[in-house]
Amino acid sequence: MPTLVFFLHTPASKHEDAFSIGSAVILLIVYIASIPVSLQGGPTALPEEPEEPTRQWPLWLAVVILVVAGVGAAFVSDWFVAALIPAIDILHLSQAFTGLVLVALAGNAVEHAVGIQLAAKNKMDYAISVILNSSLQVALGLIPVLVLLSFFVGPTHLTLVLPPLLVVALVLTGLLSTVITYDGESTWLEGVALIGLYAIIAVSFWWG
Repeated sequence: MPTLVFFLHTPASKHEDAFSIGSAVILLIVYIASIPVSLQGGPTALPEEPEEPTRQWPLWLAVVILVVAGVGAAFVSDWFVAALIPAIDILHLSQAFTGLVLVALAGNAVEHAVGIQLAAKNKMDYAISVILNSSLQVALGLIPVLVLLSFFVGPTHLTLVLPPLLVVALVLTGLLSTVITYDGESTWLEGVALIGLYAIIAVSFWWG
């Protein structure tokens, strides 16, 4: 919506920062409200299956591991970006392609690996749930947090006004994903269609 408001030159377009902050707060509220639904079993929740009894970690240990993993991921991200900069110059890659394709693929490698493993085991409900939940967390949780933090940390303010091409790519991805998952079935042709759409989107950002 902030992108639409900006390019239509509505009165709200003059208040890009304030509108982005308000939208980010609303998205965070929606995300927080969706957490109990997902935990109890929502549209994107993992289907229930009988599980073997396993030993659970105590809460303090789980929190410590989560914090350590988060800090480690932050350092790895910095090292990855620092190592990627020379490659960008040598290969003449655009920043848009690097950020939206290469960094995104590397950053979501775990989700991709898990999704492929689950799909190979014919557990498509699990595979789709992992991918959809990951995307929802980024759209409703991570992006709004980054927008809000940018007004307190760093010299540049992030807003929710996105380039038109990126908005079109997001809309097409959402529509195709909805159509494919609506019937509750999956075929190899639908997978090829999703991969083809991703490849077209990636190529469209090759030059920036």
